[in-house]
Amino acid sequence: MNRRKFFRSGAGISAGLFVAAGARPKLSAGRSIRTGATTRPVIITSHSNSTGQDAMRKAWEILAADGSALDAVEKGANVIEVDPEDTSVGYGGLPNEQGVVQLDASIMDGRTYNAGSVASIEGIKTPASIARLVMERTDHVMLVGPAALDFAKSFGYKEEDLMTEKARGIWLRWREQHSDKDDWGPAEHLVGREEATRVMDGPMDFHYGTTNVLAVDSNGDIAGITTTSGLSWKVPGRIGDSPIIGAGLYVDNKVGAAGATGRGEDVIKSCASYFIVMQMRAGRTPQEACEDAIEMIIDKYADVNPDFVPPEKFVALNKDGEYGCAWMGIRGTPRMSVHTPEGVAVFEGSSMYDPVG
Repeated sequence: MNRRKFFRSGAGISAGLFVAAGARPKLSAGRSIRTGATTRPVIITSHSNSTGQDAMRKAWEILAADGSALDAVEKGANVIEVDPEDTSVGYGGLPNEQGVVQLDASIMDGRTYNAGSVASIEGIKTPASIARLVMERTDHVMLVGPAALDFAKSFGYKEEDLMTEKARGIWLRWREQHSDKDDWGPAEHLVGREEATRVMDGPMDFHYGTTNVLAVDSNGDIAGITTTSGLSWKVPGRIGDSPIIGAGLYVDNKVGAAGATGRGEDVIKSCASYFIVMQMRAGRTPQEACEDAIEMIIDKYADVNPDFVPPEKFVALNKDGEYGCAWMGIRGTPRMSVHTPEGVAVFEGSSMYDPVG
């Protein structure tokens, strides 16, 4: 295969997919959508698992009471951040190569055109909330590292160990398997023996885990959060796109919001979330704008390495309550959780890459 074949597997929710809160929605492929009527409020998250759906239900309680999009996205993000089973964000996130969990998060309020973020922060389960404090209690946008932790503690947040036993086990397995040229792992003469390799059993976990939460409230105000534990096994101090406004997150109250997951380096270089919002400003639907961003990144790499398949996933929401998501498709169909006045559901976006041909 020398060149990629792009395609848009259908994006949508079939009739009847929205279900009452508490029910288990079905997954359904559909077609690229443009919502006919204005639907507000709406909140979405890139997480499509049970935690993501629960986050939407908790956040919806705020929106249903005519609360703000800003409060709703923070509530939704916090639900995901404190889930110990989720290894992509917050508590239980996978660590850097030294076994230290370092988190990044950003928040943007379309109503005030204000933003805040924290990067490489340790010891705080809910970095999205600290990003909001940076936004509202300072005239800065970003705080990083130990200073961000000190800032959080000054507001009463307690420093905690973010490494769960699940995450620790995955990291230890990676440390022993990632190289055969170091001294981690069993003695050479025992390699291959069942009792010596038992600790290394299981798949090698590696991901770019992140979550985005975007909302438009009943007043038409828009807000968004992106929060992550970053690239697993990253070089200590590495910062991805998630805390960078315009890369991992961007909000324009007159247009909409966009967020990114995937390899942050690609997203930073392309200013992808800003690009998506500008595409929506130019008249593209959220679904089309997400697909445009994928094609834009592919075009940037085309002359350098035409076989490179970036793993980005984008989600977007506009002021009218339309939404969309897209990725390259190397891991199947992208999904996200959505909550509208009709209920919570899982939306299937578009896969932009045909692995055959």
